[in-house]
Amino acid sequence: MGTFIQLVVDGLSIGSVYAALALAIVLVNQATGLINFAQGGMAVLSAYIAWWFTGLGVPLILAILLAVLVSFVMGALIERYVMRRFERGDPDTAVVVTIGLLTLITGICGWLWTYNNQQVASLFPLDTVQILGASVSIRSIGTTLVIVAIMLLLQALFIGTKLGLALRAVAINPQSASFSGLPVGRLLMTGWGLAAALGAVAGALVAPQLTLTPGMMDNALVYALAAVILGGLSSPIGVVIAAWLIGVLENLAAVYVPFIGYDLKVVVPFALIFVVLIVRPQGLFGRKSVVRV
Repeated sequence: MGTFIQLVVDGLSIGSVYAALALAIVLVNQATGLINFAQGGMAVLSAYIAWWFTGLGVPLILAILLAVLVSFVMGALIERYVMRRFERGDPDTAVVVTIGLLTLITGICGWLWTYNNQQVASLFPLDTVQILGASVSIRSIGTTLVIVAIMLLLQALFIGTKLGLALRAVAINPQSASFSGLPVGRLLMTGWGLAAALGAVAGALVAPQLTLTPGMMDNALVYALAAVILGGLSSPIGVVIAAWLIGVLENLAAVYVPFIGYDLKVVVPFALIFVVLIVRPQGLFGRKSVVRV
């Protein structure tokens, strides 16, 4: 029983890492209608910025806040001067551009800070506590609580605020939103800026659990995209639950399913996606899109 609880707790911890990046992807999609593959690279760049500030003697909390601010500006500028040229065209072209941005940003990180592993200070203590026979690190608990808070804030943003409703309107139909008097350009910049800022938080949470390298988010990005598809692009709560589900199930499968083990546990989320999409193509918590003719 203790092993089972430990696997579940560890799965929730790693699932929170996937959820942090998945929430940023959902935010960009809700604000612009695009899937942003560059989100992982932007989170890594933000983590490097925070790490660089700490190297200058800036306190960790202040360094993260500065990285969030820089990331917001960076995301807004990327939307204004790069993505805006493609957002009105073929969506597939814009997606390919975000993949190119991912490669460019990770390359810039490697050029500026090398590809060596860097150790990043953690926001939370590294001590552990015993819960039902399982050892749980305070850092994992803190990360999970931060993700839950961000999830609730995003849900409140898109459902209960004028800004969130405006962002959704622009993502669904920018032309109609413009005719209604909404500042489409500024809203798109705001959406990308908020997503980049959220990515900075994700980078600050993930980097201490891994080691800071330009490719730090590559595997997490794959799992985050799986969580987005499984949970539903329109539901911040859904992608967090899906990320936790993926983390827990792959841990359990690695131990309790003999032919999978740790080498093939990556199969678990994709098998789960295959089953769910047959039953609910919009994801577990997504909304079915309705087009009126």
